Amino acid sequence: MAWNPRVVFRKLHRWGAVIIAAPFLLVLITGILLQLKKELPWVQPVTKKGHGREPRVSFDAILAAVQAVPEAEVTAWADIDRIDVRPKDGIVKVQCKNRYEVQVDFQSAEVLQVAYRRSDVIESLHDGSWFHDSVKLYAFLPVALIVLSLWWTGLYLFVLPHWVKWRRKPSLPEGK
Repeated sequence: MAWNPRVVFRKLHRWGAVIIAAPFLLVLITGILLQLKKELPWVQPVTKKGHGREPRVSFDAILAAVQAVPEAEVTAWADIDRIDVRPKDGIVKVQCKNRYEVQVDFQSAEVLQVAYRRSDVIESLHDGSWFHDSVKLYAFLPVALIVLSLWWTGLYLFVLPHWVKWRRKPSLPEGK
């Protein structure tokens, strides 16, 4: 039996699509949400504007402002995941370990906004690390490679009939 690339690619294409269906759907949906995170406050809180462009308050004042927010559940620096200083906006975004984001004016230490931040969870779902770090490498990487092969086999299966049709076209006699 001769090797027929059309048959093999069609089978690979079908089975590849079945194998990656659920994880790839997760990657697609989370990717769309991440693309829209600046437009969807549900995903990532809107950045408020503070006063001024140069920080005037100390880190101790920022910590005290965040500690005064019950939702943040901050009692010490250990409860804070990261701090994002935005001079252009005049604020400090404090991201707490419980995924709340507290935006603090860095001129007055006034809390401008408190909101739950889902973008980090969505990103960890997107890359597979939410499940386990090894899932990134041993599940989501193979899914990406299968998607790449689906692209290749799909392109081949799309172009093949056009190529065959082009080859079968009778050539015009010379001089016409």
